[in-house]
Amino acid sequence: MDKTILQDYIDACELLKETEREINRLNQKTKTIIQDSVKGSSHEYPYIEQHFKVQGTAFTVKDDSRLRYEERLLEQRKAKAASVRRQVDEWLLTVPIRMQRIIRYKYLVGMTWEQVAVRMGRRATADSVRKELERFFEKE
Repeated sequence: MDKTILQDYIDACELLKETEREINRLNQKTKTIIQDSVKGSSHEYPYIEQHFKVQGTAFTVKDDSRLRYEERLLEQRKAKAASVRRQVDEWLLTVPIRMQRIIRYKYLVGMTWEQVAVRMGRRATADSVRKELERFFEKE
């Protein structure tokens, strides 16, 4: 496992969120109700004016098939992103705890090296924490 998988992890997490939003947007299309009112009269005498309320969706069969196709693609994308995320989580369990913290702060939370050093404590500096991570990846 190397640093690139950590970048993939970040992208995978963001992709999961984006995919969820996209699926929700597609599902909202099916729930949009359009309504209108019309008036008319009976065919026979006496012509009595009547008012009718008509409602439904603008969602057609063609839209439905496109929606199902897109939803299937999004679900596949979501599954792949979740797989990458799971791999990184499993790999992190095999790493020493100090490295887990450094990796989590730097790559998963997105802190700067200075922020990571402050979080690590024990008079750590940005350069010392960065070097510690570099040595760890060289050993891996």
